[in-house]
Formats: sequence, structure tokens, C-alpha cells
Amino acid sequence: MRKYTILGSNDTRSGFGQGLLEAGKRNQNVVALCADLTESVKMGAFKEAFSERFFQIGISEANMVGVASGLALSGKIPFIGSFAAFSTGRVYDQIRQSVAYSNTNVKIAGSHAGITLGEDGATHQILEDIGLMKMLPNMVVINPCDYNQTVQATIAAAEHVGPVYLRFGRPKVPIFISEDTPFQIGKALMINEGKDVTILATGHLVWEAIQAGEMLAEQGIDAEIINIHTIKPLDNKAILKSVAKTGCVVTCEEHQYNGGLGDSVAQLLALNNPKPIEYIGIDDKFGESGKPEDLMVKYGLKSNNIVEAVQKVIKRK
Repeated sequence: MRKYTILGSNDTRSGFGQGLLEAGKRNQNVVALCADLTESVKMGAFKEAFSERFFQIGISEANMVGVASGLALSGKIPFIGSFAAFSTGRVYDQIRQSVAYSNTNVKIAGSHAGITLGEDGATHQILEDIGLMKMLPNMVVINPCDYNQTVQATIAAAEHVGPVYLRFGRPKVPIFISEDTPFQIGKALMINEGKDVTILATGHLVWEAIQAGEMLAEQGIDAEIINIHTIKPLDNKAILKSVAKTGCVVTCEEHQYNGGLGDSVAQLLALNNPKPIEYIGIDDKFGESGKPEDLMVKYGLKSNNIVEAVQKVIKRK
């Protein structure tokens, strides 16, 4: 099992803020719109550097989507920022009609996603956003794993022509992806090559998968771990190649089973090469108020849960 060095710790929302600032430096058409959560979604640095390109829309998310769509049609590259619950679920109709259907070049930034939002509770802990966004034609869905990868993903989103949903979180998590690691939309990142089981992880669960891989290595199980930072378009080739080698797969995500990464992988395998699959995720439940780490334990999203799922799926081969 390849050993990863922790390079530091930071929240992925700060990675978005840094990536947005860098994207703004590279392209003067990049603009930012926020729904009264500038500091929470880390748009402050962009606001300070490019005040003429920053628009505070207020608590009016539907209007924000409409304004962004208009800016996109005039040649700008707008990023709209809010909590993921508000930037997707609250304005789904506007995104469907004015962004996805119209295929406008709008980038939707969803911060504070998943149960690791913590104490704000179920109303803010959206666990359905990946499903909502990936079902929309023309929409790209990206869920990076740490600070550095979120910086890279944000820059890549700005360079991509078309709608993008970029998902990130609130808590500080280990930084283990180096700054010079290549990032390509739709191209999975190999974390560890193995032969016994494929572990496909996204977002915060990538680090948990790495820890699980180390635990499995002690048991003599050689896990292939792949970082699926892009949920749509899915890297079908990489996934099918890996599962053809290992014969079974575990998917890991901070999201509902329904509509998430696991659903996409199961569909891919069903159509091409059916193999045993186990899910790590949220099983048709809402979140609740609590400390992020406690919620990760309660909802079964930790490395030991991944180990148990691997043991189970290997028996089904």
C-alpha cells in the first residue's frame, strides 16, 4: 500500500476560494456572485482583488442564477456561491431551465455539502445534490478530495466551457494531493494500484479510503484505490479496467446511496461487466445536528466501515 504524507490541513471551501482567485487572475471574464455568504464560501479574496467583478446578490438564490445566466450569455464566466443546499436544491428549477437546458457557461459552487456541515443540522446538510446535478443534461459534476485538488478543480471549472457543479465542504481535512498533481475533468486519479478489490472514493471519503487501504494491507488484502473526483462525466474506462482486474468494488461517498457515485458505478457495471458491489454512503436518511466526526461515525462513513464493506464484497466474488 502506497504511503501518503499529510501535507497539512485545510477545508476544501478555502481551496475553492484560492482557486477562484487564481482563475480570476488568469481570465478577466471570470466573475463571482454570492448569496450573502461571502466569507462562508471563501469568496472574500476574489472580492478584494476584483471588486468590480464581484456581485453581492443577497439572500436571493433564484435571482442569482438568473443574473449569472445573463452574464454568461454576455461572455462572462460566472461562479455562483452558497451552501450546497441553497445553490442546488433551493434553485433547482432555475438551474434546470437557465443553466442546464440553456447550456450556459455558469459554474455552481456548493459549499458546506454533506453531513460534515455538522451542527447546522439536516435542513442544511444536503445529501442529494450530486444526484440532482448529475441528472441534468450538459452538467459536469466535480467533488474534489482536499484543499489542493479543490484549487485545481476550480481552475479547471473556469476553463471548461459549459455548466459545472463544484462540491466542497466545511471541515478541515488532511491535504495529501500535491500541488503539481495533474487534474483533468473526467479523468480519475489512481491513488494505489492493487489486485484484490477496487475502492472508488470521492470527496472527503478519499482520505478514509486511503486509511482503509492501510488497514486492509495489514490483513493481506491488496486494495486498488481510485479518486473519482469527477462524478460526471465518469471515467468509465478506468473503472471498468480496475474492476476487470479485481472482480469486485466498494464505492465511498458522503451522499445518499440513491443518485450518487455508487448508483453511477452500479449502472456502468450492469451494462458492461456485472460484479459484486458494496456502498459506503447514507442509506435513505436525513442528517442531524452534531460534530462532523461524530456524524461520520454514526452514519458509517469511516475507514473501518470501508474495511468491513471490502471484507463483505470479497466474499461475494
